[in-house]
Amino acid sequence: MRDDRLEGVLLGTAYGDALGLAAEGMSARAIARRFGPMDRFNLLGRKGFVSDDTEQSALVAQSLARHPDDLDAAARAFRRSLLGWFLRLPWGIGLATLRACGRIALGLRRSGVSSGGNGAAMRSAVLGVALADPARRRAWSDRFAEVTHTHPLAVEGARFVAEVAARAGEGAPGDVLRAARGVMAQAALTDALDAALALAESESNADAAVARLGNTGFVVHTVGLAAYAFARWGDAPLQAVRGVIACGGDTDSIAAIVGAWCGARHGPGWIPPEHLARIHDGPFGPTHLRALAADLRAGHGLTARYSPLAAMLRNLALYPVVLAHGFRRLVPW
Repeated sequence: MRDDRLEGVLLGTAYGDALGLAAEGMSARAIARRFGPMDRFNLLGRKGFVSDDTEQSALVAQSLARHPDDLDAAARAFRRSLLGWFLRLPWGIGLATLRACGRIALGLRRSGVSSGGNGAAMRSAVLGVALADPARRRAWSDRFAEVTHTHPLAVEGARFVAEVAARAGEGAPGDVLRAARGVMAQAALTDALDAALALAESESNADAAVARLGNTGFVVHTVGLAAYAFARWGDAPLQAVRGVIACGGDTDSIAAIVGAWCGARHGPGWIPPEHLARIHDGPFGPTHLRALAADLRAGHGLTARYSPLAAMLRNLALYPVVLAHGFRRLVPW
């Protein structure tokens, strides 16, 4: 078993998230026309920025580092940190997570909402790598998912993402996905996985995969398309991340999951160092993520810190850029 998997899963999440962020919500044709090959950051010059996918993954990691042996305390810590994160005005937050944060702010005991979105799945890979025991991994993944998403599809989708990350180095990528299939009982999810494996094994192109699997923020679509990319290109991780972004749709979240799986399988060495150097290295940047990985490996508590004020100022500074990209997607050329 690799000893750099925690760093790999967090940095892989960040890389997929930052690379896919500028293309979120765009069609494959529009991405190809506007950006060409997805081999560079496109949000603000050549600088990369992470969004909610990476930031929530980091919040999960820090809650686990604080309370590695107490699920109840870790889940409470995640709720508190999620509320603080929300109050710093992040951009890219999903509707279900937005509603859940509002319920946390009101002090409601049950914060999760019945949504089939992918917000829980996008942040769960780190639990798979950090927790070796399958029963414990499932319990922690489910509890963390239910902080924001209580729909069985969302909970099982998050459970599957964690399980694939846990098993990522155990055989060929397709075999890893098949081994993780057992944590899902919802037919919509297992059918999507089976279709993804068939598409990958027949070397169907990305257009055919999108047509069959979908590529929205619905967790069934996310599980299917991420599985297709990992099964087809999991041993060529740059191609896996770039290929799934080129499919369009919820590009940052799906690429964050594929990047996390590739990081769990290969460690962080597949990510071009010059690209990591271009990801903004403030709160939730590469230095912070490496420190979180070190804390999880050590198991002695949380030492990784960041400035909440710096995080808020960065969010506010980037709002005009994010809005400009949103309006730019409406232009047909």
